[in-house]
Amino acid sequence: MEVKLHDIGEGMTEATINAFLVGVGEQVRADQPLVEVQTDKMTAEIPAPANGIIKGFNVKEGDTIRVGETVLIMGSGKASTAAKRASSATAQKTRIMASPFTRKLAREAGIPLEKVRGSGPAGRIMDEDIHSHLQVEPPPQETPVRTEADSIPFRGRRKQIASKMVRSVRTIPHCTHFEEIDVTELLAWKRDVPDVSMGAFFIKALSICLKEFPIFNGRLDEEQECVHLQHAHHIGVAVDTEEGLIVPVIRHVEEKTLKDIQKELKALTNKALNQTLTVKEASGGTFTVSNVGPLGGSIGATPIINEPEVALISFHKTKKRPMVNESDEIVIRSMMNVSMSFDHRVADGGTAVRFTNRLRDFIEKPGILLMEMI
Repeated sequence: MEVKLHDIGEGMTEATINAFLVGVGEQVRADQPLVEVQTDKMTAEIPAPANGIIKGFNVKEGDTIRVGETVLIMGSGKASTAAKRASSATAQKTRIMASPFTRKLAREAGIPLEKVRGSGPAGRIMDEDIHSHLQVEPPPQETPVRTEADSIPFRGRRKQIASKMVRSVRTIPHCTHFEEIDVTELLAWKRDVPDVSMGAFFIKALSICLKEFPIFNGRLDEEQECVHLQHAHHIGVAVDTEEGLIVPVIRHVEEKTLKDIQKELKALTNKALNQTLTVKEASGGTFTVSNVGPLGGSIGATPIINEPEVALISFHKTKKRPMVNESDEIVIRSMMNVSMSFDHRVADGGTAVRFTNRLRDFIEKPGILLMEMI
């Protein structure tokens, strides 16, 4: 029986083998995790389709394979006594449970995971186990060797993100619209509601805009020659992690309050940073937000659309700038730039301008948004 890499998430085409969780000759049960893989969105385990014995592996750890490729071969029956002993030794040696981020921590610290005792469920190695191990056994200091150039791996999530970006740009005629928004009043409003972040406010405002401009919450179906206007607002939020860009999805934003969105935004962001998102939490988005303002320094960008969505919007750093008000007076205001990329096959520039104008109205006059929520 061939165990193949199957589609475990929307849009997935390939994945990287992180670690095998079983050894050759090991007898496994149906649904027992066999291998841990990493896609551009999440880390997941491939379970055994039935009871059986591991006959061999077709790939090795670190390989990036496409959906449909065979990962390993399983046989039926029971393992022999010798095989059981061998598989037990192999499994004991190779079955190390740890998230990709934890593995990276260990790699950077120069600690073999085999030497770390896991404190998590079923002996899973946690981040704090790495830190504790470092305090007990600091890594040996090596004299750095200077080379002409440094190399970093271009595989795994980084390579998958690159592939997805290229596919999006090749498929979708991107057009980016820029706007500047006065956030002075929103900042003043937020001082009275410190439990709600600017990000949560932006997401709710976008959802209301999507009700008025559903074309930006659509999906182009070229084969059927139509654009599906989706009623649910599943808004993805780009999170910058050490492993690369991850986009968890807040589902049904149109039905949620600002506090609900804030709570979910915080929880999903933490999960993205800790590499613990589920398939559902990292897929099915209908519109994506990239809030790069907190990183500082960004005043504009041309974001790449998260295919197969129609549009993506980026919020940039807020800066105090001298502006001219309606009385022709120079005043100091807090200004923020936004950039919105959209699929020019399904929407025109004028529609994008009207969309961002409506968003600008909500942000510049928070009371208007609150009226829409009543």
